[in-house]
Amino acid sequence: MIKITYLGHSTFLFTIKDKSLLFDPFIRPNGLAAEIEISDLNPDFILVTHGHEDHVADVETIAKQSKAMVVSNFEIVSWFQQKGIENVHPMNHGGSKSFDFGSVKYVSAIHSSTLPDGASGGNPGGFVVKCEEGTFYFAGDTALTYDMKLIGVEFDIDFALLPIGDNFTMGIKDALKAADFVGTNKIIGMHYDTFPYIQINKEAALELAHAAGKELILLTIGSSITLGKK
Repeated sequence: MIKITYLGHSTFLFTIKDKSLLFDPFIRPNGLAAEIEISDLNPDFILVTHGHEDHVADVETIAKQSKAMVVSNFEIVSWFQQKGIENVHPMNHGGSKSFDFGSVKYVSAIHSSTLPDGASGGNPGGFVVKCEEGTFYFAGDTALTYDMKLIGVEFDIDFALLPIGDNFTMGIKDALKAADFVGTNKIIGMHYDTFPYIQINKEAALELAHAAGKELILLTIGSSITLGKK
């Protein structure tokens, strides 16, 4: 089984056997995550979907305290190398890499990607993680795209983490279509409520998901859930 802990916005800590994977750490600037102490976080890997500040804000601090490997596209990895982070692995769209917890594929996302100092973050992406305990799709910030159907063809997706905040990314209606495209009925929502632009009606989102035959999971910051294969 895979333990998933929600740390706010699009930040999740996954525990797969004896390894931990931290996605898109944005904690200290997020007032909703004020009770999360980043000094307590010691992941083995930090996976970054794109360069926006609300996905990279705490990467440098956590990477330096934990010695975690930073995995992202070439431009983002190079940017963090310039900040003294040596344990990195660069990827790009369509590429896969096997790690000791399983495999990671870097897949397309439709969004933008500029790093906090204005440097190019390359093209945004998402990740498909496949391991013995299950296979999941972490979409990052993205619009609905027909390319998501390719994920459903290649992988047996057990659950997907999808943005539902609308305005900057998919809203719930497109996220439900994305779940169909990748072939899963289990969605963990992310990238909502953090800022006024992306505040949502959670009850309405849950009703839409139920009507579509999907399970929409909206975790409380700091809480955990355990998921695995279908």
